[in-house]
Amino acid sequence: MIKVKRLRHATFTTADIKAQLDYYQSIIGLGVIARGDGRILLGTESDELTLVLERGAASQLTSIAYEVAPGLEPAELQKSLASHGIASEIRSDTAPGIAKSLLFDDTDGHRIELFSRWGFCKAVEPIRGLAVAKLGHVALHSPDPERTAKFFGDVLGFRVSDRIEQNFVFMRCGPEHHAMNFARGTDGRLHHIAFELRDASHMHQACDLLGRNRVQILWGPVRHGPGHNVAVYHYDPDRHLIELYYSMDVMLDEELGYFEPRPWHRDRPQRPKTWVGLPRDVWGVGPAKEASEFSPAMRGVK
Repeated sequence: MIKVKRLRHATFTTADIKAQLDYYQSIIGLGVIARGDGRILLGTESDELTLVLERGAASQLTSIAYEVAPGLEPAELQKSLASHGIASEIRSDTAPGIAKSLLFDDTDGHRIELFSRWGFCKAVEPIRGLAVAKLGHVALHSPDPERTAKFFGDVLGFRVSDRIEQNFVFMRCGPEHHAMNFARGTDGRLHHIAFELRDASHMHQACDLLGRNRVQILWGPVRHGPGHNVAVYHYDPDRHLIELYYSMDVMLDEELGYFEPRPWHRDRPQRPKTWVGLPRDVWGVGPAKEASEFSPAMRGVK
């Protein structure tokens, strides 16, 4: 089994790369690392590659990149995938600072990229907007969330942090409550992508910035039950659902099996579980009707 250590970056195609670039620069606060032929790479002020935008006919998430343990070579990873009957290919120079990576597809058709060595990439254009801390997690629709969760667990070493009834699975690859979520849906499209903020004042700044730019907040501020992060949601120009959050649960000691105790936890200690019924959020109002990702059957599901 391959043990993924950290979510690194995501790649989107877009029919309007100019609008998406302006949003991710002026609102999210990512800096341009490099520009190529129909391809723009963006990173945080910590000089970490975070997002890749590529010009395409459809606006969609196309791949997700993860870091594995130092010293693991792509050829070793390829053997591990082969033992699961998964075909893969080794690629060179997929992005600045990544000499070699291994690419393959998950059960829902998303391209997965794994690498162990990477370099910091300084933005060549000034960073504006919120200057988010990092890409925090990616949530995907799946016709069978449990099947997808099993793939990520058996093949990539993710662990289940929580479930919401039969509709949502939260998985971690490090101490934070989740790096991946899987929501029940008809296909494997993106559910939402989340960026971490520093603290409450940064969230206040984010809401003010969204308001000044007339971007509707679709849900929040709210403190969720699963993960207990404080979050707000809105759409980017391609109508991808974007979450901004801070203060997520962490499990600093896997052997203890519980998340670091916090005053807002209803369970003492808070352990991975299946959440059933409403309300699940600690506080905050439910999502707006304009948030199509949250159908009546899924309302209140993070």
